[in-house]
Amino acid sequence: MADFVQLHLLTAYGPSNLNRDDTGRPKSVVFGGVPRLRVSSQSLKRAWRTSEVFAEKLDGHLASRTQRLGKAVLGRLSDGGMDPAVALKTTRKIAGVFGKIRDEKDGEPTFIEQLVFVSPEERKSAFDLADRALAGETIENPKGEDLLRKSDTAADIAMFGRMLADTPKFNREAAVQVAHAFTTHRSIAEDDYYVAMDDLVSRTEPEDAGAGFLNVQEFGAGVFYLYVCIDRDLLLRNLGDTNAIRDASLAALVEAATTVAPTGKQASFASRARALYVLGEKGSAQPRSLAAAFLKPVSGNDQGSLSIKGLEGFRDDLDAVYGPCADRRYTLNVPKGEGRLHELIEFVTS
Repeated sequence: MADFVQLHLLTAYGPSNLNRDDTGRPKSVVFGGVPRLRVSSQSLKRAWRTSEVFAEKLDGHLASRTQRLGKAVLGRLSDGGMDPAVALKTTRKIAGVFGKIRDEKDGEPTFIEQLVFVSPEERKSAFDLADRALAGETIENPKGEDLLRKSDTAADIAMFGRMLADTPKFNREAAVQVAHAFTTHRSIAEDDYYVAMDDLVSRTEPEDAGAGFLNVQEFGAGVFYLYVCIDRDLLLRNLGDTNAIRDASLAALVEAATTVAPTGKQASFASRARALYVLGEKGSAQPRSLAAAFLKPVSGNDQGSLSIKGLEGFRDDLDAVYGPCADRRYTLNVPKGEGRLHELIEFVTS
């Protein structure tokens, strides 16, 4: 039987610009025929993966997403006294296992052309191969099997997946699916016209009158619905059947999803928030989002409570039509003072 955990979160953000598009405006989407603000799943996962929560709970079990693995290998070979030309050639062979290497005439000839997730075990394997080269072993053409892993203890790769275009057999299917968050109600980006004053301006000189700088920045606000679906069985397989790391991964994910905000424009808006409401669900039934609860946008002054009411009502309607969509549930409801974060984590990990 499949083992799924689903999280439905409602988080209220005041004026903010958490996730910008190419014009600098908050990302948006039209849903139910009305405009909403949106935060992409990529932005959310990046914020969680690089958070202090992940660093503390998953120390030693986090991958690096980088183009620079070859640069680190070259440094190890150079520090070991290898001839520069031989070191570069050896580095390109080792780093080339992880992806296509830039042209040798490029300014960074050890860089991988694409960003790639590298687990701690894979990084160690690359360095071990470099050490063997320093010991005098001839490095011919290493293969994926020599350095790459189909499963290991890299929690973020296990959760969010990995694609290696040149060696797809070492791709990792994501065990955690993260939807784009969007406002439960109609919401649009607004413009903030602002000026900056020169502290050394003379108030008595007419030519110094006025601001030293002016500009416009965009922002928005609202209650965002976020859906996360976790395949616990796949997560365990991705982690090499290591239950302790799986549980630590789930604990870190739950805490980060409820307490960590994307970092966009934080200095300007201090848009840090914690989830108002979380519905956790466990079971073997086919997962489903509750986004359709907000096809009709929430309206009124109490958007938080109305969003909770709409989400729970739609959940109950789905259960009535399709049968129970979860075997067990746990609710954290801040407006009512119900639930505790540590209990939610225990619910998800048990």
